[in-house]
Amino acid sequence: MENIDVMVLRSLRNWRLAGQRALLATVVRTWGSSPRPIGSIMALCETGAVVGSVSGGCIEDDLIYRFTQAYSTGQASGEDAVIPSGAPHRVKYGITADEAHRFGLPCGGTLELLLEFDPDAKQLDQLVMSLEQGQLMQRHTLLKDGSVSLQVSDMPTELSIDDVQLVNTFGPEYRMLLIGAGQLTEYLATMALFNGFAVTVCDPREEYRGAWSVPNVAITSEMPDDVVISFKPDRRSCVIALTHDPKLDDLALLEALETDAFYVGAIGSRRNNEARHVRMIEHLGKTEEELQRLRGPIGIYIGSKTPAEIAVSIMAEVLAVKNGVPLPRDMDVAHAKNSQDIAHNDPGVLVCGIR
Repeated sequence: MENIDVMVLRSLRNWRLAGQRALLATVVRTWGSSPRPIGSIMALCETGAVVGSVSGGCIEDDLIYRFTQAYSTGQASGEDAVIPSGAPHRVKYGITADEAHRFGLPCGGTLELLLEFDPDAKQLDQLVMSLEQGQLMQRHTLLKDGSVSLQVSDMPTELSIDDVQLVNTFGPEYRMLLIGAGQLTEYLATMALFNGFAVTVCDPREEYRGAWSVPNVAITSEMPDDVVISFKPDRRSCVIALTHDPKLDDLALLEALETDAFYVGAIGSRRNNEARHVRMIEHLGKTEEELQRLRGPIGIYIGSKTPAEIAVSIMAEVLAVKNGVPLPRDMDVAHAKNSQDIAHNDPGVLVCGIR
């Protein structure tokens, strides 16, 4: 599954190019708990078709009712359509407890949407094409009349809105490069796709690559370190080695550590991870300081045994790092297993509240 923002904007573009009326809803402010973060978008066509989400579903239902009711009864066409024209409109949901309950918002939750009516089809087309080419784009919307301007951005920024304009940054997709095409990689790639990552798998071994079965994944047979260089990891990229083979993993990991990738890690036990550090220091001239960003053993500790469970563990850690969530040390695999070892060797030691 591709990046949800690109899906929303592409659908909105297609509706507008086909001459259909539509609106773009953006979450611009939240108070208390909110089902969707600031910057979330959804598009609504005059037919009632919806792509994207701004809540758990109740607010979407309200927008469909408010802006497509006449179409659904066969009364909407041209100027009679319920979706209006004109300047963007701001609307709040969940102001009262009763309204929060009605719209399925968490206790105390309130959110504000900006609704843009009939966004310009040509500008949407330009935005979508730029995102498909891997560009990071800022979209500026003037609140007085809904006019939009686009510009290429150097770095992701948080959504901002004032009395004059809304500025929202889109794309490019988060990317994941996986080294090794085994069963674990298939599970992890599938989870990454569902979370909106564009996935590339690298494995020069035909016996592994030939059995690959996950669609919508780019797969290459080049040597992993060369692939990392051509992949050009940036701050929206992660690189994960899954082969257990130093000949494939080590040089690729070192190349990845020279980039801005937000996550670089390798599968393996604590002993294998320690051996990897020793090889890189003694044979490849690296220092412990240079290896600080290298994660391993990767994943959060959930007692995983099967490839599917291990993939869940790894994906959870990747998403936590992506979202800037610091994980307690006792949640990572190495520290959790160390605690287990201590407990097994000394039954009197307290671990996680249990002796």
